[in-house]
Amino acid sequence: MKTKKFDCIVIGAGHAGVEAAFAAAKIGVKTALITLSSDSIARMSCNPAIGGLAKGQIVREVDALGGLMGLAADATGIQFRMLNRSKGPAVQSPRAQTDKFKYSQWIREALEQTKNLTIIEAMVMDLITEKNKIKAVACADGTIYPAQTVIIATGTFLNGIMHIGSEQFSGGRLNEPASNELSNCLQRLGLKIGRLKTGTPPRLDAATVDFSKCQLQPGDDEPVPFSFLNERIERTQIPCWITYTNEKIHKLISDNLDRAPLYTGQIKSTGPRYCPSIETKIVRFADKKQHQVFLEPEDENITTIYCNGISTSLPEDVQEKIVSLMAGTEKARIVHYGYAIEYDYCPPMQLQNNLETKLIEGLFLAGQINGTSGYEEAAGQGIIAGINAARKLQKAEPVILTRDQAYIAVLIDDLLTREMNEPYRMFTSRSEYRLSLRSDNADRRLTPIGKSAGLVSKTRWSKFQKKISDIERLKNYLIQTRIGGSSLWDDLRRPQNDLAGKLPDNEFVKAGRFSKEVIEACVIDAKYAGYLEKQARLVAGMQNLEKKKIPPALDYCSISHLRAEAKEKLSAFRPATLAQASRIGGVTPADIIVIQVHLKKYF
Repeated sequence: MKTKKFDCIVIGAGHAGVEAAFAAAKIGVKTALITLSSDSIARMSCNPAIGGLAKGQIVREVDALGGLMGLAADATGIQFRMLNRSKGPAVQSPRAQTDKFKYSQWIREALEQTKNLTIIEAMVMDLITEKNKIKAVACADGTIYPAQTVIIATGTFLNGIMHIGSEQFSGGRLNEPASNELSNCLQRLGLKIGRLKTGTPPRLDAATVDFSKCQLQPGDDEPVPFSFLNERIERTQIPCWITYTNEKIHKLISDNLDRAPLYTGQIKSTGPRYCPSIETKIVRFADKKQHQVFLEPEDENITTIYCNGISTSLPEDVQEKIVSLMAGTEKARIVHYGYAIEYDYCPPMQLQNNLETKLIEGLFLAGQINGTSGYEEAAGQGIIAGINAARKLQKAEPVILTRDQAYIAVLIDDLLTREMNEPYRMFTSRSEYRLSLRSDNADRRLTPIGKSAGLVSKTRWSKFQKKISDIERLKNYLIQTRIGGSSLWDDLRRPQNDLAGKLPDNEFVKAGRFSKEVIEACVIDAKYAGYLEKQARLVAGMQNLEKKKIPPALDYCSISHLRAEAKEKLSAFRPATLAQASRIGGVTPADIIVIQVHLKKYF
């Protein structure tokens, strides 16, 4: 029996695992990333895209903290679009189609060059604990790896069952085995396990698609990078295309619902409500005569096409007929059939707000194992788990972001305070502070935190400091320069004022060689100033509750005057602070006051 010791072990090399491993190693702890195959590192098993509504903000936040996802997307993107350009900056979100093969390769090479990081190809079978503390992981080949911290980021691999029509087979994703032993191990250790479902659409041979029958969807004329380290994207962009389902397809699907695993009872778990299968769309929106389908290239050479909008687990013959009835894909050849996958997850109420499990010290969970969906949500959890695993080893305070600081914090807080009945997906509407959680200012919010954690490079910090200095310099000029009785800053705040468009031609601005993003930052700050001042007051009020910690072992049942429902919910979720307690469903403001009085009296 072989052994090799590490400080931190990350199990799973998907989008959560790679960020976790990179963060822990970069901070300085000896880290191992265990994956079934190094060829599958950061594999895009679903949509070959990064970002999107609210998700783009998370990618920017991961980048601002010093992570990999934004840099990888910039390096391998084949089409870039800023979504919601016609709306305010608070809901504008960057998105990029990527070459999924180059994306995976870029991440793998970045990890291979990372000091303190070892990539190991193995199947983890067991977790070794002692007195509820993690001690080691055991692999199928007999190797035991001792470690003080372990991060599980296994995606859809835990007891994964894939469905295509009536056919069922074990798997973590296409052509990869499931991890059944690890799921059983978690249950033996006392962790509760739930079951969720997700799915993918068919992929097509691009050479067999007639794109002339489809609507062209080009990228932006001036692509906006994800990473704050990059000023521009120089590569030629590749288009996507749009086609539609139709009434013939809808009838075909309706006639075959008795063969659809979602409706035969074969699939018993819940899928993502906001990314439903085409079967679900047909049933739920029976009055709609068509649904949009995005034909998205999966690589730079346009070899295969991802059919975004027709995720399905219908039988293969039905999938073939669906494709043959869509404009542009009548003669298309299916390379991979769509499938659904059911998998185990750990309800996240079992976590502390640093993503460490409450039950096993040193064991962290990140990504889909916590009930989320999406590469971006996984990456956001991964980088926080990696930072906090490293800080635990350093005996430093964990990095706990608050809801006014980041979408990542909204994500984690929602996971800890909401009952899960479907895979969690991030939306801008989930954040009460979205006016300040914009994609453009993620670096101003989080780069200092990344630096204090030891994750931000000298190059990034130097670039950030210059940006902050330039913003302050330009802002002071705008505030101090008065024309016609008002300052330029006040003019920028007025609706319909066209000063923002003229700023690049201003003599001071040209002489100062301010970057486009610095000018944009000042314009947005000016326009949002009044709203942000009001929001700051709301944040200050909530921070008082955030600071009031609740003892982990508090017996809620012993608190007189606390309602029965509140006792039940609080005992289950075990919130860390009064603010977190206030966000749990079924807990009222009156309950919070009762707890406050109890804490003042006894603690």
